[in-house]
Amino acid sequence: MRLIALCMLGIVILLQYRIWFGQYGAGDLRQLRQEVARQSDSNQALQQRNQLLYADIEDLRSAQEAVEERARNELGLVKSDETFFRLIPREEQRP
Repeated sequence: MRLIALCMLGIVILLQYRIWFGQYGAGDLRQLRQEVARQSDSNQALQQRNQLLYADIEDLRSAQEAVEERARNELGLVKSDETFFRLIPREEQRP
């Protein structure tokens, strides 16, 4: 009877060792949870960026003023009935 109890205790100890220190054990589980948390944070940041891009796209599709503003600021375009003035600062004269 005592021999059976010792064998059972040995088996339990071996199984516990594999759970805590073996391959696919508690250490690997902890590492995978950390990777999932990092990926979740990254996904959340990308979702926020995508929402901003979707809002920008919707604004450009629906409002003519947004298209005009972007053309003026980024491309330097002017309307056909407007006059464009470019002011160039004077260079300082040195004696």
